[in-house]
Amino acid sequence: MASLARFFPDAAPVRIPVEISRSLRETLPSPAWKAESTIIEFGTPREVLFSCAGPLEFADIVHLRNSDGSLDTEASVVAVQYHTGKTIVAARFLNDIPNWIIKPL
Repeated sequence: MASLARFFPDAAPVRIPVEISRSLRETLPSPAWKAESTIIEFGTPREVLFSCAGPLEFADIVHLRNSDGSLDTEASVVAVQYHTGKTIVAARFLNDIPNWIIKPL
């Protein structure tokens, strides 16, 4: 995870549990991939970095939601690293997130 985070100089370590799923915007969603729980490990004002077991690729759209719904948004996958059994993902928010904990300077 840290190896991908180095490409995002503003990345700060966070630990935010979320559920991720393919967005309903996806024209060809993968029927084999269901929603899954994961942890956002790093965040910037515009991106989040997390690992998942699902097959995500560059430009996929994912839906991210935390347990209380204060984070409920979509993001586009901008970077992917594949490791045995998991995928490390960086995704950029598609909209401004007013309550996001990491604000631009």
